[in-house]
Amino acid sequence: MAGCLPPGNRRYNRRALRPIHPPRLYAIADAETLGSTPLEEAVRVMAAEGVRWIQLRAKRLTDRELCARAEACLRVASDAGAVLWINDRADVAAMLGAPALHLGQDDLPPEAARRVVGEATWIGRSTHAEGQIAAAAADPEVDVVAVGPVYPTGTKERPDSVVGLGLVRRARALTDKPLVAIGGLTAETAPHVLAAGADAVAVVAAICSGDVASNCRRLLAAVGGEDGR
Repeated sequence: MAGCLPPGNRRYNRRALRPIHPPRLYAIADAETLGSTPLEEAVRVMAAEGVRWIQLRAKRLTDRELCARAEACLRVASDAGAVLWINDRADVAAMLGAPALHLGQDDLPPEAARRVVGEATWIGRSTHAEGQIAAAAADPEVDVVAVGPVYPTGTKERPDSVVGLGLVRRARALTDKPLVAIGGLTAETAPHVLAAGADAVAVVAAICSGDVASNCRRLLAAVGGEDGR
């Protein structure tokens, strides 16, 4: 997925060379929510069920554990033709040659992360307010904009304030970059979020809690299939 792109050239448009067509379902494999299920097993099941974007989130692992798990997950995702996103850690993404990195507002700024991961890696950016959305929309290093939490979520220790569908609609008006909505999403609420303008829904608890395979099937059916078409 990383592709063969011109090294060190900061002037070309990554999206023009490698257009991003996000699938409607974006699964987040969260180590804490998965509990005893190994991360690489969850990624294997997600990819086997047809999930094409999977983010690895493991905030409590040591660096040593994270690198080992991320390497295993990247191998599984790549073999299945899925894109593995690394959460927060530009260093881990760069070391493993991961195709995509997701950054929160408290992580490295996208420009700094770009210097670490290089030009071939997609960078996503979390946003929680109109000003942050506008900044991400204008930032040439941000390829995908995430907005949320749309609904209350219990998968973060200190969640941001709920933004609702209204901010998803405003975000759609503020950017033409791929837009991902996140936060408390389920098979029941995902269609409403897509109708509000999101290109994809990022799901944590509704996939990672319980039977991952059946959860994936339920969500894929709700959003219209693996590629949204």
